[in-house]
Amino acid sequence: MDERKINDVIKRTGIDPAIVHRLAGVNLNGISMEMIREFLSACTAVDLEYKPHTLGIIYAEESGAGLTHPFFVLILDAFKQEAEANGYDIIFINQHTIGSGMNYVDFCHSRHLDGVCMVCADYESLQIKALTESDVPCVTVDHFFKRVAAVLSDNETGVKKLVEYVIGRGHRRIAFVHGHNNSIVTRTRIKQFYNTMEYFQIPVFPEYVREGLYENIRLTHRIVRELLKLPERPTCILLPDDICYLGAQDAAREAGLRIPDDISFTGYDGIPMMQSLSPKLTTIHQDTEKLGRTAAQRLIRLIETPETVKRVPMILPVELLEGGTVNNLAGEEE
Repeated sequence: MDERKINDVIKRTGIDPAIVHRLAGVNLNGISMEMIREFLSACTAVDLEYKPHTLGIIYAEESGAGLTHPFFVLILDAFKQEAEANGYDIIFINQHTIGSGMNYVDFCHSRHLDGVCMVCADYESLQIKALTESDVPCVTVDHFFKRVAAVLSDNETGVKKLVEYVIGRGHRRIAFVHGHNNSIVTRTRIKQFYNTMEYFQIPVFPEYVREGLYENIRLTHRIVRELLKLPERPTCILLPDDICYLGAQDAAREAGLRIPDDISFTGYDGIPMMQSLSPKLTTIHQDTEKLGRTAAQRLIRLIETPETVKRVPMILPVELLEGGTVNNLAGEEE
């Protein structure tokens, strides 16, 4: 902003210069609405353009649920609230938004975006990689690139807790339906599943590990149905996420099996609405509010005080929610 005009605003309002510079930088934390109105009025009087900062969000999850997605919408809402509390507007970026003939980097420059958060994206895309290597401040959620700030849940601990819990309840024939393994999150979960099973010296049968898709109820239904038809079916099936439990539940009922008496399941994510089912789903809870707010905070710090932000992943803790979908086989003969 024009420093001369900013000084004119200071003279007209008598507001502390440090606060005026904060307002000019659209940092509204702790500033009263009365002072903000006085500042805006003075900006108009001296013809000082006041343009709120803007953050872009790249969000394109694979299920197609968009902003109705019960997990990601909670992250996005928390990100939005934190960003707006700090004076930043939000826009969503996708191929439709930027139009043909323009890439993400050019779009960010043309719209004067201050930074971008990637909550869901094709991380193998050349456009995404170019954006992370550009001068545009970026933060990712549940994925990380070298030299890019990231916020992730502790997927290693999450899977470890689930497997240990299931084993502790006497299960040895444990199947694992995971999401598409094109993401760091999925690869981390797969590796931790094998590591934990190996630690407890429990064999992993190849036919028990199946690739599905996140939030894909129909595909999960088919995979679980196939697992239940095996000559020696698993006693417990770990699912990619909570939403997939709906497909698994139907497959079990169609096979005439009771949950958890005849077959056990676990989810992942800890989506509030899924905790209303009966029996309550055993799952791992990810703190979506903290994921969203932390991502916004890191991105804003990258913009305002980049020297204070380490370009390393920030790992947030997870919590095991013990529901009623895992039968206790401890002490029983299998």
